[in-house]
Amino acid sequence: MIFRSVPRRLLRGWGAVLLCLVVAAGAAAGCAGTGTGTPTTAPSASAPAPPGWAAGMRTVRADRLPKEARDTLVLIDRGGPYPYRQDGTVFGNFEKLLPRQKRGYYHEFTVKTPGERDRGARRLVTGQGGEFYYTDDHYQSFKAVLR
Repeated sequence: MIFRSVPRRLLRGWGAVLLCLVVAAGAAAGCAGTGTGTPTTAPSASAPAPPGWAAGMRTVRADRLPKEARDTLVLIDRGGPYPYRQDGTVFGNFEKLLPRQKRGYYHEFTVKTPGERDRGARRLVTGQGGEFYYTDDHYQSFKAVLR
């Protein structure tokens, strides 16, 4: 014991005081409760966990999509009218990058690309379960859109 030279009668009264001082010093150093010497912090408000259908995929919040993609989301929510005749047609998922579903489950919509003379490479793909996926490289990769 480190207090061998201190008479026991003094330790009885001072033991509680010493314990409080040690705890207070640890709290002041920012290491109370961790035992590692690292400061404790309150959990910060983090982004909600992605839905199950987006598990394992890269994600993007809808408000972080390009303006043209956000405009297309508005058209999808309204049910059209769409600027391209192919909008709303069945997406075959031939690349197998989206979860496997029966044919007709997914539908695709064009996202205008400024400066392109044709439909460009950007698309939104919707699923019958409320899923939204965005690609800017013509189906080579997808991000789950969090709305």
